[in-house]
Amino acid sequence: MKNEVSKKGIAQSADFFQSEFDRFMQICSEAPFGLAILDRDLRYVVLNEGMTAIDGRQISAHIGKTLYEVDLHIASVIEPISRYALDEGEALKDVETRVSGVNEEDDALASYWLVSSYPLQDTDGQIQGICLVIKDITAQKLREKAQEERLKFEALLSALSAEFINMDVSEVDARVVQGLKRVHEFLGYDRVTIWQFSPVDGKCHLTHSHSLQDIKQPPPVIDDIIPVWVDIARQGETFMVDDVEDLPDKFWREKKYSKDQGGIKSMFYIPLRVGAEIHGLISVVSYRQKRKWIDVFIQRFRLLGEIFANALERKRSDQKMQQAFAEIEQLRDRLQVENLFLRDQIDIELKHEEIIGESDAVKKVLLQVKQVAGTGSTVLILGETGTGKELIARAIHNQSSRRERPMVKLNCAALPATLIEAELFGREKGAYTGATTRQIGRFEAANGSTIFLDEIGELPLELQSKLLRILQEGQFERLGSNDPVTVDVRVIAATNRDLTQLVKDGRFRGDLYYRLNVFPISVPPLRERKEDIPLLIWAIVKELGQTFGKTFESIPKKNMDSLELYSWPGNIRELRNVIERAMILNNGPNLVVEVLNGSEEIAPISYSLKNVERRHILSTLDKTGWRVRGKNGAADLMGLPPSTLTSKMKKLGIKRKLS
Repeated sequence: MKNEVSKKGIAQSADFFQSEFDRFMQICSEAPFGLAILDRDLRYVVLNEGMTAIDGRQISAHIGKTLYEVDLHIASVIEPISRYALDEGEALKDVETRVSGVNEEDDALASYWLVSSYPLQDTDGQIQGICLVIKDITAQKLREKAQEERLKFEALLSALSAEFINMDVSEVDARVVQGLKRVHEFLGYDRVTIWQFSPVDGKCHLTHSHSLQDIKQPPPVIDDIIPVWVDIARQGETFMVDDVEDLPDKFWREKKYSKDQGGIKSMFYIPLRVGAEIHGLISVVSYRQKRKWIDVFIQRFRLLGEIFANALERKRSDQKMQQAFAEIEQLRDRLQVENLFLRDQIDIELKHEEIIGESDAVKKVLLQVKQVAGTGSTVLILGETGTGKELIARAIHNQSSRRERPMVKLNCAALPATLIEAELFGREKGAYTGATTRQIGRFEAANGSTIFLDEIGELPLELQSKLLRILQEGQFERLGSNDPVTVDVRVIAATNRDLTQLVKDGRFRGDLYYRLNVFPISVPPLRERKEDIPLLIWAIVKELGQTFGKTFESIPKKNMDSLELYSWPGNIRELRNVIERAMILNNGPNLVVEVLNGSEEIAPISYSLKNVERRHILSTLDKTGWRVRGKNGAADLMGLPPSTLTSKMKKLGIKRKLS
């Protein structure tokens, strides 16, 4: 009897569901939402295609299965609404629900539904199941969210536009970073970064960034890491990706970069434009969740990029202007110094540009000049006073690639040690008492050219280390400043001293000597190139004749022979003085050269030890202005005690003649 009742109940239930099914099929075929009938155990009995479109499963995957058997995640959201209709016998309509994706916080994968449940009763009023109605409102929710973000973003744009108008360029960098921080706070992105193309190397450099504390910072240069993205930016195109894993194979470096950066899920960037020029890009990345980038939002983000780009361009323009002003000031200072140098050198420039001579000794020197001129190497010119060391230096400079700019020179013996440092390396205003203006030194004035340091052996020991640094690193500091100045200067040095002996005596740095002695050139004294004396004499006569307005056709042979036999301790300088005096005293056509008062008699040279010693002492006294004692006095230069030198002078009858 009991089994008969049970069978009767099942038959009635089946009849009921069949009836409901027929009614259901009539109304659900074109329904724009999901419909399903579930029994009391919340088991799917029948459903329409709309339901499969919502949860992404086929009809066959639902029939006969409970909500939890079909999808545990969806069931946890729908089951309470469905159970209410079964337990309370009342309909529950349009309950808004959020069905998240695998990542609970990932809004990009979440769906939004309006869920309604209606109890289904049989003819006896018994609830046999429910009708479930689900409307997918995800698109509507995304539009609402986008509208909300749009309003926030427009407020941000308005505020930033107002702040960046008339902003002092010194504040631009800090304000840009603050702006990136506000973008992050308003829109919830994990990192916002500005990259700019460097005018130096053309590569894309990180310049401004803001991110969450636990987010890895990007590398400083990205051209070789994500080349495809950088190339797209250079072309002025926008790039966006909702899911980095969906990138095609050509972006394999970009996918690797996203993984190495800690797992970037979504990102986009827009080029930074100023007019038609692309200056860089601004990128946005999301680590915590995947995002769907909306075109309308991207368009507004471009406005933000323009605000930053224009501010940064103002800063660049100001820097260029300041740099231009600094360069103009530097050029002005350099021109002032060069004008002084040119005035100092005018006499030399107007004299013979060629080195006169046909002797083997001169030819050897000229060959060395040709060999070293184009190399840029440091040159050390050795020779007695008056042999023309500066002419050799000028010949090297004029045959080098630096000849377009004037050679700068300094006689290291012409200034006291207290002034030579400022003269060589420059000074800042206030560097010492009386330094009322900033002044560049000769090394700075010679940047890109050649500096000729005459009498290098007289350079104070304390300044030799600075000169060594220039030779090694091309850097120095102005007096009164700690900022290094970098120059490209070729150094040519000259001396009439024995530097090796000075090194032994501790008066010249050995390391500096070896740096200077890269390519030594020894200039022969005039007594070793006597065959050049007639050529030199007539070159001097021709030059001075134009100045004096005089013409001479001959020099008596006796005079010429005597001039060739003379030892010329003052070398070419002394020869020039003798010829100049003779031209003043004579009026053509014959030039008679007489002995200068105080000079040795022009006669065959005596090579006795007494005469050689006498000539050497006289030559040294001439160099020191007849100063016997003290540093760089004659006794000091000759390595003798002053009393010994005085005794020798008395013995040889050497007395200073009063003018």
